[in-house]
Amino acid sequence: MTILLFVMLGLFVFMMFRRNKKTQQQQAQLQSKFEPGVEVMTSFGLFGRIVNIDEAENKVTLELSPGNTATVHRQAVTKIVEPVVAAEEPTVVPDDASSLTTEKLGAEGTDASAPVHDAPRTETAEETLRRLNDEGKKDS
Repeated sequence: MTILLFVMLGLFVFMMFRRNKKTQQQQAQLQSKFEPGVEVMTSFGLFGRIVNIDEAENKVTLELSPGNTATVHRQAVTKIVEPVVAAEEPTVVPDDASSLTTEKLGAEGTDASAPVHDAPRTETAEETLRRLNDEGKKDS
């Protein structure tokens, strides 16, 4: 039983060292890509472009906006921001069953080959009341 505990402890320590080594390798690989002009993000969420790298003091100067710079520790820069590729315009899927019909409808719900009136007809107040009352009688 004691041997099993030591084996488990040894395995746990081995996994911790392995994880730390992977993290250090990833950080070193990231920092090798640092050069002036690269868009980056810091560990505290600040975005900017690298202007200058001071290897001796481990400092990076970031341009946050034109004319505004900030100096941060090199390890505070945690991510390189990739340029956003313009996405295609998403296709709009209607949430009703109108897209399931085979005939194409015009602006007023009529056949597209029928003439479409330019100005929509407005309803008077009396007509609106009559229509609403008629709908209420049909539902009952």
